Amino acid sequence: MNDRSYTRGVTETAIDRRRARGDASRRVILESATDLASVEGLDGLTIGRLADASGMSKSSIATLFGGKEGLQLAAVHAAAEIFREAVVEPARELPRGVARLAKLLRGALDYSRNRVFSGGCFFLATAADMDSKPGPVRDSVRAWLREWYGYLEAQVRYAAERGEIDADAATVPRLAFELIALDNEANARSLLTGEDAPYDLAAAAMRERLIALGAKADDLGPLFAAR
Repeated sequence: MNDRSYTRGVTETAIDRRRARGDASRRVILESATDLASVEGLDGLTIGRLADASGMSKSSIATLFGGKEGLQLAAVHAAAEIFREAVVEPARELPRGVARLAKLLRGALDYSRNRVFSGGCFFLATAADMDSKPGPVRDSVRAWLREWYGYLEAQVRYAAERGEIDADAATVPRLAFELIALDNEANARSLLTGEDAPYDLAAAAMRERLIALGAKADDLGPLFAAR
């Protein structure tokens, strides 16, 4: 090995180490950022506030994210990935239609119930905070919620097309809206009361609504069983 290749190897190793440290710092900061935003909203997510919560320096946070808006957008992206891993990906193991729909609904309820974030559902908390504040951050929150709502509605549509539920083209979006509303209300009421009962009530209402439209209880399985 000549001196030039040795020097290049040492330099690349040093860069890799710095990159790994930067990635680790970014993960630590975003864990604090997403949890903090779920409680205090994205508007309150400042570099100074996050430095206090995470134990990281302001300069480190500014270097990684560039400013408040960059930090907010990164928090939204990180929260979306957490939601996908906790709710969407497990449901994709099941076939499209009622089975996947039931898994999604149970996953969404448990995601809030288990307090993945201290403030319950990150996106419900931040949507309320950002809904009247135009800009890239609101656009990012809105885009993710549209993706989630659209994905859940697609499972309702698949269930109807497969004959698993009796729902025409007009009923599909209304049913999806009802199911999402039940999930949202369970999240809000549990946060307010500190009780788990709203999740059981929402699950029972979801199950009854689907069965009323022809879904087989066996197809729903234990997903809506009392917890």
